[in-house]
Amino acid sequence: MSDVVPDTKKWAAEGLGTFVLVIGGVGTAVLAGDRVGALGVGLAFGLTLMFLVYALGPISGCHVNPAVTLGQLLLGRITPKNAGFYALAQVVGALLAGLVLFAIANNLPAYDRRVDGLGANGWGAHSPSAVTGPLSEVVVQNGYGLAATIIMEVMLTGVLVFVVLASTDQISDAPLAGMSIGAAFAIVNLVAIPVDNGSGNPARSIGVAPFQDGAMGQLWAFILFPLIGGALGALVYGLIFGRSKEIAA
Repeated sequence: MSDVVPDTKKWAAEGLGTFVLVIGGVGTAVLAGDRVGALGVGLAFGLTLMFLVYALGPISGCHVNPAVTLGQLLLGRITPKNAGFYALAQVVGALLAGLVLFAIANNLPAYDRRVDGLGANGWGAHSPSAVTGPLSEVVVQNGYGLAATIIMEVMLTGVLVFVVLASTDQISDAPLAGMSIGAAFAIVNLVAIPVDNGSGNPARSIGVAPFQDGAMGQLWAFILFPLIGGALGALVYGLIFGRSKEIAA
């Protein structure tokens, strides 16, 4: 079906899907994180991606992630032109979601973005495992460092992209693709949240970084390393499944 869908509708689906993904996942972390914890946030990301795969998969393939789009591009499943517009739509959708979440959170009188943030990714002092407190008590301890972030983002994004490609392979049970992809994304986030708040998706990181103090300075890592992970995931998929590069229409 996706072969007959106009490209503009595919781009719109990617923008909408990424918007919903950030609202569902990051929104849970920002607005309900203290109630549901890391488990709830991880499940929110996974369940949101799962229903998006079923809703938007027939239109655009439901990448909603530049790392997934890169993996599809390297395998020739998408043209360079569409890959570029997919990534652009994903970033725009994520930024709009970040703006909406900031507007909602800012409506709560107790919200202070310098303290509460907006679910952005980070390491060191910006890692969720960092311990901070009043300066008079000198309770300050950095969380996981950059090395942990690099390993986490490359490894877990690679796993996610591999699962996406494998679950949508011609020998796979396509109707179950949404469940396996959603479960994979939930697990990725459950492992990564304590380290760097869990990215695995450059658009998700770009979407909220402008609204959290200090996040923009570390944003490069959450663009670069998930993309490297996505490329490695596509490479491993090609080797295991024996797929050569296809020619996208």
